[in-house]
Amino acid sequence: MPSLEEQLFPSTPGKFKIDRSSHHHAMNRQFHRCFSSTSTMFLWALFLIALTASYLSFQSFVDSGSKYFTASWGGIQWEKQVRNSAQIHRGGGMSVLVTGAAGFVGSHVSLALKKRGDGVVGIDNFNHYYDPSLKKARRSMLAEHGIFVVAGDINDGKLLAKLFDVVGFTHVMHLAAQAGVRYAMENPNSYIHSNIAGLVTLLEICKSAETQPAVVWASSSSVYGLNEKSPFSESDRTDQPASLYAATKKAGEEITHTYNHIYGLSITGLRFFTVYGPWGRPDMAYFSFTKNILQGKPITVYRGKNRVDLARDFTYIDDVVKGCLGSLDTAGRSTGSGGKKTGPAPYRIFNLGNTSPVTVPTLVSILERHLKVKAKKKVVEMPGNGDVPFTHANISSARREFGYRPTTDLQTGLKKFVKWYLAYYGHNHGKAVN
Repeated sequence: MPSLEEQLFPSTPGKFKIDRSSHHHAMNRQFHRCFSSTSTMFLWALFLIALTASYLSFQSFVDSGSKYFTASWGGIQWEKQVRNSAQIHRGGGMSVLVTGAAGFVGSHVSLALKKRGDGVVGIDNFNHYYDPSLKKARRSMLAEHGIFVVAGDINDGKLLAKLFDVVGFTHVMHLAAQAGVRYAMENPNSYIHSNIAGLVTLLEICKSAETQPAVVWASSSSVYGLNEKSPFSESDRTDQPASLYAATKKAGEEITHTYNHIYGLSITGLRFFTVYGPWGRPDMAYFSFTKNILQGKPITVYRGKNRVDLARDFTYIDDVVKGCLGSLDTAGRSTGSGGKKTGPAPYRIFNLGNTSPVTVPTLVSILERHLKVKAKKKVVEMPGNGDVPFTHANISSARREFGYRPTTDLQTGLKKFVKWYLAYYGHNHGKAVN
């Protein structure tokens, strides 16, 4: 069998004779050098592998930890802000979680609750459905009154659970939603995300609470859909929605009924009728009309079949806020605890409207008078985009239950809106923004 030496250095013919002894020592030195070099390389390889593994492990820790360190919620200071905002300052007061608190109705309701001494904590995701700077301005206004608005999504169950761990909310005012009828044709998934998935996430947290809160939430007059009976009453059929937005709100009414029936949650749904006023939504007709009239741009006025003017039961924000507070005050207790029902709980639905429908051309005429500018109108037939020809609320149930009585007509309400609009956006009409 050939030696290791012969395997490494086989003999070959040549004119030089190899000195076996010296060659043997040289070979040993070379072998040890080779072995030593190989060992060193092996150790370096192990070191590099360990170093890489350590780096990846550290990077994984940083990546997972960064979510905590960069999160917009959590921590001692954050919890302190939540608790301070939730403090009740009146006898018999309530602690309310307001979703969509940086929104139009949400900001007004939050402020009204705080001013009467209730504890209020808000949550809003500040999405870009319309200019988020307006939402941030509302948040700043609320902060000036000691109201903390958490930046977060109602689909974030961990965030909602944390809020309920920090504060034992007695009530939830659920106003977060993807609004707008026509936008559903562009981004339908946003309606499912907010109006259905978000609602279910919130209800899951509420039903699992040790002491369940009473839930008041915003449905919509849109659920009446193609209903032609006037005025709209809560007992009317609502199984013919004319838009995806309306369908998600109708689904919300059925979902909340399920949580009431199975888990004992106290539920009150409010069907809002075309809410308007200061700090309103830029996508609403009265708001966009004001902007375009001031900028000298034409406005599009839709007309129904047979040249019939569209009409809406415009409801001023202060009247809606009164209805929201009245609903909270009379909500009744939830009867479950930790997801287990102990008895029947209230389930209610109310219209919150003005009971006086006004045509869109009349709305434009009122704006022209307050703005002292003539509108450039483009009248077109109403497209099949989910809008309905008219809305008209029967508010007898809300009046009977908690004394709801709207007091602001469209002429007065639009005057207040225009005053706010000019103060907020400035008097430079040509540069008014949305």
